[in-house]
Amino acid sequence: MRAEIDKIVSLSDGDSTAELQTYLSSLKNDQLITVITNGALKGKKVGAMIKGIFAGSPPSTTEGSNRRLLVYQHCIPLCESGDLQTEVAADIIGLLMLETRTLSGPSLAQLASLFVDAIKVGKMGSGKSLELFPTVLTALAACEALSYGKGELSGEEYKKQLINSLCSSRDVPLSSEELQFLEIPPLVYQLLLLSAKGCKKQVLDGIIGYFKDQDVRQEEEQKHGESLDLEVQSIPQDQLRHVEGTAILHIVFAIRLDHELGREFLKTFKMSYSDLCPFSVALLLSVARIQRYEEQVFDLLKGAIIKSFKDEQLQQGSKFLQDLLPKHCSVAQMILDTVKNSVFGWDHVTQGLVQLGFFLMDTFGPKPGPFGKTTDGSATIARTPTQQSCKLGGQMLLQGFKIHEPIRGEILEQVLNRLVTKTASPVSHYLDLFSDIVISAPMILLESSSKVTETFDHLSYLPLATVQGLLKAVQPLLKVSMSLKDALILVLRKAMFSSQLDGRKSAVTGFLLLLKNFKVLGSLASSQCSQAVSSSQIQVDVHSRFNSAANEAFCLEILSSLRRCLGQQADVRLMLYEGFYDVLRRNSQLASSIMQTLLSQLRRYYEPEQDLLPPVKLEPCITAHGDQVYLQEPLAHLVSCTVHCLLWLQNMRRSANPNADDSDEDEEEEEEGYQSELQTILESMTRRMIKCELEDFELDKSAEFSLGSSVGVKNNIYAVLVMGVYEVLIEYNFIKANYSKSCFEELMQLFNCYHKLSEILKEKSGKGRVPSHKTPRSLLSMGFISTLLTVLFRDSTQSKEEALLVLRSSGEFVRYAVSVAVQKIQQLEETGHTDGPDGHNTDRTFRFLCDMTSVLMWRYTNIPSVVEEAGKKEKRSSLSLLCLEGLLRIFTTCQQRYPDKMRRNSTAKRLSCWSAS
Repeated sequence: MRAEIDKIVSLSDGDSTAELQTYLSSLKNDQLITVITNGALKGKKVGAMIKGIFAGSPPSTTEGSNRRLLVYQHCIPLCESGDLQTEVAADIIGLLMLETRTLSGPSLAQLASLFVDAIKVGKMGSGKSLELFPTVLTALAACEALSYGKGELSGEEYKKQLINSLCSSRDVPLSSEELQFLEIPPLVYQLLLLSAKGCKKQVLDGIIGYFKDQDVRQEEEQKHGESLDLEVQSIPQDQLRHVEGTAILHIVFAIRLDHELGREFLKTFKMSYSDLCPFSVALLLSVARIQRYEEQVFDLLKGAIIKSFKDEQLQQGSKFLQDLLPKHCSVAQMILDTVKNSVFGWDHVTQGLVQLGFFLMDTFGPKPGPFGKTTDGSATIARTPTQQSCKLGGQMLLQGFKIHEPIRGEILEQVLNRLVTKTASPVSHYLDLFSDIVISAPMILLESSSKVTETFDHLSYLPLATVQGLLKAVQPLLKVSMSLKDALILVLRKAMFSSQLDGRKSAVTGFLLLLKNFKVLGSLASSQCSQAVSSSQIQVDVHSRFNSAANEAFCLEILSSLRRCLGQQADVRLMLYEGFYDVLRRNSQLASSIMQTLLSQLRRYYEPEQDLLPPVKLEPCITAHGDQVYLQEPLAHLVSCTVHCLLWLQNMRRSANPNADDSDEDEEEEEEGYQSELQTILESMTRRMIKCELEDFELDKSAEFSLGSSVGVKNNIYAVLVMGVYEVLIEYNFIKANYSKSCFEELMQLFNCYHKLSEILKEKSGKGRVPSHKTPRSLLSMGFISTLLTVLFRDSTQSKEEALLVLRSSGEFVRYAVSVAVQKIQQLEETGHTDGPDGHNTDRTFRFLCDMTSVLMWRYTNIPSVVEEAGKKEKRSSLSLLCLEGLLRIFTTCQQRYPDKMRRNSTAKRLSCWSAS
């Protein structure tokens, strides 16, 4: 049949009309129907072919008139069948509309009866061809006389008989207003024909203004409900939307034929976005399907959106402008209303919505900045007009995905393609959109699970942040799809042996997420944990679907794979140590395996001989390649992970058995041998680390710390490891001390050793032209720092006073605590999380910030500046200035990253008031 299609198209493109008529006459009706069907199903050249058939079928001849009617009679049910692509069906209906006025009276009568009969028996499938019905009625009304029964009727009377027949058969008596509304699409069509002779602006303004008024009336009725007078109520919403859809089709096809009308249409909205409304937005998006207008439409909408957000921002920030100007006209809300309205069969609008959504996200999304930082979009809330525009694009696509089945595949494919291809640009906004899609419609998404599986194949080559976001987003899908879970595990196992470091880090990320979310039956629920699970983390309760024993075996198998990572580079080990705590908290039944793994690793670097110093072996923690020295084992992080996991387990045991006596605890410690061994190791490390001199680590004042030599690099690595171990032991001993004076005195000895090494590093770094030392990130946890600041400045409990005096009497220790707090707050401000336990838990980090705000504010406002005059002689900020810096960073962080919590939390409200003042 392809030959027949090509023949019709080629003859119609030439000047041989007679040859075309002859060829069409040689085709039987069945052959012609088959040619049309095949062309429509393939979607190729169907428009040109139908135009050719009309060109070779002159309406003045009986044969031509019959052939035209045959095309209509076949194409209408074909478009209703649902077998055609949306765009193909829309194009066919558009062509039929243009040729309707050339049909003879009897042909129009047959077509109208065809529609009426189909509607009566409910055979109208998709309803796409109904857009043609008003055009047929309009042409029918223009006929002078038509046979009806044994007599004749004018075209207008014939049309009324059809409408009455249709309405009476469905028991739907039409009011005068509804009959008037039924006439609107034909009226629009006639006005557009009139616009070809002039008055284009007036015609377009009148049509758009009418539907804008109708939308306003609909909105008012929805707001006030039955309080409005029933006599002035408008047409039902679904009818209005269908009429608007038909009117949009009429206008778009008129613009296709009359480019002057198109230019006039776009000119209307270039001056001010206040002329826009949901109807005109839908019209613009439909016009964007015409290639010559696509770029102009999206540029126009982009400008309107950004200008609207800027104006809204100005108006919200000025009481004067609020009183002076009318209520702001939100283009964003109009666009979202258009998405909502498009559910009423506006297939010609949906493609434009998808294009605009991605256009906004691509244009206004976060951009790569210097030193790997993102610009404009790093905050969790859209504040700037640029961020708001990007967010609007995501909202459009999410709502479109929910309500339009035909475009789901395209939206998902484009999102995943951007995650895979945009490796040099931030993709956090696309990750957010993908996560929202998964959460809102996981079962729908499983229909396209093959696309997700294909994306898994690229995990080894994607940036780590992208891998983390993607794997976190797909967790709910793994709950209901064994095949998806198996595909992911296969990819992660391959990545574990990747030659690329990022590939192996991606594997660790994926396995840790699986361990956190595939809970073993019997693990403590989140509500039982002392640390609440972050609301941003997706909890997957898998044991309701999968066998618990199999689930446990699955998790233990993953742990076995992760143990291999303990022989890899420091970055991989570091990820493991930072992830084990969250795994334990979410999957407590894995405690024994996790703690045994950590204990086994710690033994490698622990000196068991109690008389030997130091208690840790530093040499195995580094490795050398030629002249280059590298960190191999992040020892301080290993100790930190072990300590926090141990403390959490002990806290859980106390919570589960609050009445247990010491003998019960001893029995439990015997059952869990690793706990007692770890406590012994930590106590021994504490005792011996206090006894250590810097010479024991070969880190005294005579040591070289220049980063220009391998010896200097090695000493820097050693110094950072030793300082980290001291910090972890400080936190551990504070928690175990229970406000004992002797224990706090030991703690201060640990700090003095830490401080001495820290001062040597600072001194050495200041001597070179270029600083060779950057202050290492503290290993103290955010929760501990919050507690420490509180007891140092605000705790007045009499029973604790003597012990706390040991800490408070050291100005260097107090200053150190505040400095670490500022460092943690800065990290939270820049990245949205901190190192250590609960660093990714937004609820707890926000609570820590609130607690620290109260303490820092009290310290800044209650300690007289005279007390700190001695500090001015030194080349460093006073303690008050450090407190002030911490407060300012907290204000910035809370406003950017916790806006919702700021509105709900009473402490945060006071914080907001302080920030404003």
